[in-house]
This record gives sequence, C-alpha cells and structure tokens, in this order.
Amino acid sequence: FVSSGLEWPARRITMNLAPSDVRKVGSSLDLAIAIAVLAANGKVPLASVANTAFVGELGLDGRLRAVVGAAPMIAARRDVDVVVPTDNWAEASIVRPRSVRVASTLLEVVECLNGAREWTCPEGARSRDSVAVVVPDLADVRGQETARLGLELAASGGHHLLLIGPPGSGKTMLAQRLPGLLPRLDDDTALAATMVRSAAGESLPPGGLVTIPPIRMPHHSLSHIAMVGGGSGVLRPGEISLAHGGVLFLDELGEFAPSTLDALRQPLEEGVVRLSRANATATLPARFTLVGATNPCPCGGGPPGSCSCDDSALARYRRRFSGPLLDRFDLRVVVQSPEADELLGQFAGESTAEVLVRVQAARERAIERQGRLNAALDASSIDEHAPLSEAARRLLRDNVERGRLSGRGLLRVRRVARSLADLAAHDGELTDHHIAAALALRSHIGVRPRP
Repeated sequence: FVSSGLEWPARRITMNLAPSDVRKVGSSLDLAIAIAVLAANGKVPLASVANTAFVGELGLDGRLRAVVGAAPMIAARRDVDVVVPTDNWAEASIVRPRSVRVASTLLEVVECLNGAREWTCPEGARSRDSVAVVVPDLADVRGQETARLGLELAASGGHHLLLIGPPGSGKTMLAQRLPGLLPRLDDDTALAATMVRSAAGESLPPGGLVTIPPIRMPHHSLSHIAMVGGGSGVLRPGEISLAHGGVLFLDELGEFAPSTLDALRQPLEEGVVRLSRANATATLPARFTLVGATNPCPCGGGPPGSCSCDDSALARYRRRFSGPLLDRFDLRVVVQSPEADELLGQFAGESTAEVLVRVQAARERAIERQGRLNAALDASSIDEHAPLSEAARRLLRDNVERGRLSGRGLLRVRRVARSLADLAAHDGELTDHHIAAALALRSHIGVRPRP
C-alpha cells in the first residue's frame, strides 16, 4: 500500500474468507484482499468491484505478479469479470470468462476502478493455426518397418505400445515421433490439458492454449506421487495428467518401481485419476497413449544369437514386469538395430506428414463406424464392429487353445486387427491375414532371440 501511494487504514481489519468449506490458501488471494480493504475504506467504489474477481500476487513494491494455476481458478468464476496480472492474461483468456482485465500494479488497478484511467488491452491472442510448433519428423528414422507400423497403429487406434529392443536401436527416437502422428487436440481436451499444465505451474505454449498432443518422458526414479499426482500441502497434477491428450513415454520400463507402474492400471482404463488426501480430494484427467521401452533381456540383447543371459536371468527379468500392466499394451513390438545400409543409405523413410494422412483417414473411419477409436472397443461391441471371417476365427481359436492368448489378449488382438483393416481401408470381416499380423505384433519380454 505504501509503495503504491495508498493509505493503510488505521484501524483493526477483519477478513472474512467465507464459506469455510472452500479451501483458501496461497498468494493468489493478495490482490482480492487488497481491493476488499480499499473498498471497505471507501477508496474504491463498491459498484466498480461488483461481479468482479481478482487474482494475483502482490510484491512489496506494489507490482502484480503472476500466480500458478490461474486457469483453473478463473474457470470456477466464468460468470464474472476477472482482473489478473499481465503475465496471466494468456491462460486467463482461454477459459473465456465474461471479460479479462489486466494490470501490472496495484495502483493501476485502483485507478481503473475509480475511472481515472482505462484498462489496458494486451496484444490479442494468437489463433491456433498461427502458432508454429516443430515436432520431430518420422523421416529421420531409418529402417524399422515393423516399429513404424506399430507407431502408425498406436496413432490410428489409440493403442498402447511397448517397444522391445537392444540399446541404441532407436526406441526413444521412435516414441518421440508419436505425438506428430496424433491429430491436434479438440477444444475440450485442449482446455483440460492447458488447465492441468497451469495447475502444475508449467509454462504454456505461445497463444496460451495447449493444442499439440504433449509427450511426457519421466525418469524411472520418479516417485509414486510424481507419477499420479497429489502432495501433502497442495494437490498437484502428476505425469499421467500432464500427458492428457498426448503420450506418456516410460523408457527403461523395468527400472520403474512396481507400485508406480501398477498405479497406472486404473487411469489407463478410466481416463481419469482420483486423488484422495486427508484435507482434499480431486479427479484429474488422465487419458493418454502409453508407450514403454525396454531391453529384451538383462544383457541388452543385440543381434540374434548374441544374448549371454542364462535361463534363470531371463526368468528374473520377466518377473520385473507386472502381467496385468503388460496386458494393457495392445502392441508389443520388437525393435531391431538397423543395418549399416539403412543407416548410411540415401533414402529416408516416409515423413510424419505422409503417415498422418493415413492415420487421420483410419481414425475418421473408426469414429464414423462406432463413435470411438478401436482401442476403446469392449467385449459387447467387438463382434458388431470387428466381425471375423471363418479362417480368422479358426486362427484365434487355435491360439487360445494352445494357451498363447487369454480372454483379454483375444480382445486386444481383435482391436489391433481392426486398426490394421482400417489403415488398409477394409470395412468387411477381419481376415486371417489381419489376425496373423496382429498376433505378430504381440512379442514377449525375456525371450532369447534365435540366431
């Protein structure tokens, strides 16, 4: 107040933060409290603050500072005008309250409320299409035809993908190119992803709105709370919520704590994560495509015949991976080290733009047919939308009877086969070729490659 040239009332002040059942904590309340004191002291007309919300932190010099999580706070009061620090304008505007007003100092807010000056209008928000975002191109990947197909299927049908291969074979490089094959986020998903990032205190992209599918690549040493969200003081989104609408890539899958990996099972099924703490509960969005990467065996594998692991080492390695979690991966693709001719050749593979055309066509075909992506097909609708030819039925029956497929695995093979058919613009019954290809894309961890 003193730094802003304002008079602090020489009397006792009581702040009423009703209602008591709504948590109120943090410096984001600074501006609102200051304006309330000024209005109660007659320095600001009451009519000028009616139907107006104030969000902002105050510095000792009277400047307004940006606050973390402005978008979710403002989304709770879309029915009123909102005053925010200039640095919070972009994320405040995407929530679309009645109006957004900005200021850089407390004195500026007071003068605007008293009619002594006009509210400043920041530069208009850039549209989605005007924000250029560079994504890694699939043309940079040499060879890897099977892994490329796995990426294309994951993007087309929303399937979770596990990449199994030796170090240096390109697993991380492939995973980083999956977001480029996904369509831009729709309005609802973009707003949810933006609000999650705002609540986590992370910077927003140009224009304020998250429109490109994000990719999160946490280190295997992260904690359970960092993965799913939470915290003792303030609930914060975890990696699975920050990946909403995009990709969660877990490199060195076997190095993650088992409890951390098992915590993914419920969000993978429901698309949300429910956090419960002693003083707060929250339901956060968590719909993402899971991509995992791991070595085929403890020694790292390599060319067929080079594995030095004995049977007991392979068995111990397989036990690192939870069976229920592995069952969530529709696609388990082996990534071989590329040949020298592929690495040194002059011809690049298909670009992201070329593959994206097929991916969008396959997604549109699935949405038009069943209203959702193929990865979301359940047992009650699979027969209607993914009927089998007689040869395909015999092939599946043989694999089930031999113990190679469980009931859940059977459903997932049919989902992948449906995506393979959609990529080929095939709308009829699934053939034995579709089923055989889907089965070939379900490799196992800890199996010694044959020379």
